[in-house]
Amino acid sequence: MPEAFVRTHTTVAHAALVPEVALHLATEITPIWQASEAWLKQQNIEPPFWAFAWPGGQALARAVLDAPERVAGRRVLDFAAGCGVAAIAAAQRGARVEAAEIDPLAAAALRLNAALNGVEITVTEGDVVGADCRWDLILAGDVCYEAPMTAHILPWLRRMAARAEVWVADPGRAYLPGQGLEPVARHAVPTSLELEDRTEREVTIYRLLP
Repeated sequence: MPEAFVRTHTTVAHAALVPEVALHLATEITPIWQASEAWLKQQNIEPPFWAFAWPGGQALARAVLDAPERVAGRRVLDFAAGCGVAAIAAAQRGARVEAAEIDPLAAAALRLNAALNGVEITVTEGDVVGADCRWDLILAGDVCYEAPMTAHILPWLRRMAARAEVWVADPGRAYLPGQGLEPVARHAVPTSLELEDRTEREVTIYRLLP
């Protein structure tokens, strides 16, 4: 079962910027931290992006926790949610939260992490790009890291921005669009040299314009 895999290959930890949220994460003491690409491929497992609290997600979570009035009572989507740190933070502040992920292991991690924090989150497994807008706020953390990914999601997110708030949290990834973004907050997020090329990333949260 995916949930068993997540439990076996992670440990419960807290992201540096968001100590209020407990997560099943890969650390130096967990097996998946040492897993090679060849092993993952042999096991038919996608790279375990869900096992890390990436800077964009941490920044969104921090922004939500510090300004609960921005999410309380609202319908919130955590898009490409990963470990779900932003989704959990929004649920802790009274939002009705949906978290979307295409990776079955990520979906399992989302369910486990929601239970770990005692919050209710609707986990949608699959690609929601193209769906009609059913949210008041969409959170998108660290999603512009590859050209194909950005090209796939950005036109839809811009359409969503005509009907909902869309926050894009970016730590300086190469494919962030150069226009149509309104900065609303910045956060310095501690990072690991195993994941990034520096020990701190400055993440800007933008409001995406239609």
